Amino acid sequence: MKAKQDFPSINDKEPEGFKPDGTPYQVLIVDDSMFVAKQLGQILTSEGFNVVGTASNGLEGYERYKELHPKVDLVTMDITMPQMDGISSLEKILEFDKDAKIIMVSALGKQDVVKQALVMGAKNYIVKPLDRKKVLERIISVLKG
Repeated sequence: MKAKQDFPSINDKEPEGFKPDGTPYQVLIVDDSMFVAKQLGQILTSEGFNVVGTASNGLEGYERYKELHPKVDLVTMDITMPQMDGISSLEKILEFDKDAKIIMVSALGKQDVVKQALVMGAKNYIVKPLDRKKVLERIISVLKG
């Protein structure tokens, strides 16, 4: 009969959603797709991150950021949304808090808009469809980099 130590656990590594002081990183998810927002939330919470809020458009995202500031460590920002797009929201959040850490979430084929966002101050980007490993790599590199 095999013992527990014969099966290496996939969860041997520490969850990556925690700050050096042991508290979870606080993330605001801004996306008009409930599916994508939920998927991002599940990826993040499975690693110990705390999703402090969600918003379904750029204007709402900006308002939520102001409400939650300074308790937000990172924002994931969709680019294409109704009312206010992610680029305008990025600009407003950075006007409000120049140190905001924002990662753009984009569909394939939007490289020009992603480049514009990075030039404006976005810290990185994630491409849809979401890849768990890449999502975590990019978020962690921004938070710990």
